[in-house]
Amino acid sequence: MERSSPPARLSLFGGIAVTVFVADQITKLIAVDRLAPVYVPREILGEAFRFTLVYNPGAAFGLHFGTYSREIFTALTLGALVLLYRLYRETRAADLARVIAISLVTGGALGNLLDRLRSPRGVVDFIDVGIGTSRWPTFNVADMAISCGAILLAIVLWREDSRPAAVPDATTAVAAEPTPTRGTDSPADAPIQG
Repeated sequence: MERSSPPARLSLFGGIAVTVFVADQITKLIAVDRLAPVYVPREILGEAFRFTLVYNPGAAFGLHFGTYSREIFTALTLGALVLLYRLYRETRAADLARVIAISLVTGGALGNLLDRLRSPRGVVDFIDVGIGTSRWPTFNVADMAISCGAILLAIVLWREDSRPAAVPDATTAVAAEPTPTRGTDSPADAPIQG
C-alpha cells in the first residue's frame, strides 16, 4: 500500500475539518433563523426526532459548570485544540484513521468555540432525539463530529497501545554462551613437585 505524502495528509485533515466547521455553522444559522423561538419542538419524525432551538452555555450534551461555563469551556477547548495539534504533528502520513479522527474533533471543536466566542448565550443546539420525556440532551453537527472523532481516536490509540512490541529475531537474541576456560594460575594447574 502506498503511503500518502504529508501534503495529502494535510489536505485530508483540512478538508474534513473545514467541511465539519462549515456544515456546523450553516446548520446553526438555519436553526436560529427557522426554529425561533427557543424551546419550541418541531417534530420531524414524530417525537423521536425533533428540531428544538436551544442555547447551551456549557459543553456537549448539556454539561454545565454554572455561571462560568462559557469561560471554562472556552479554555478547555483551546487546550484540547493544542493537544489535537500535537497529536496531528505526531501522526504518520499513513495513519489515515488517526488523521480523520483528529480532523473530526478539530472541526467540531472550532465550530462550538466560535459560538462561545460570538455569543454569551452559548452554543446553538437544535437536534432533539428521544421518546416522550426520555430525551438525549439537544446537540448539533459539531457535537456529532466531536463524538464520532473521539470514539475513532480512542479506538486508534487503543490499537496503537495494544500492538505487541517488536520481538527480536531468535538467532540474534540468543547470545553465545562463554566456554569455561581454566587459567594457569589455579592450584589444579600447578605442576606437581616432588
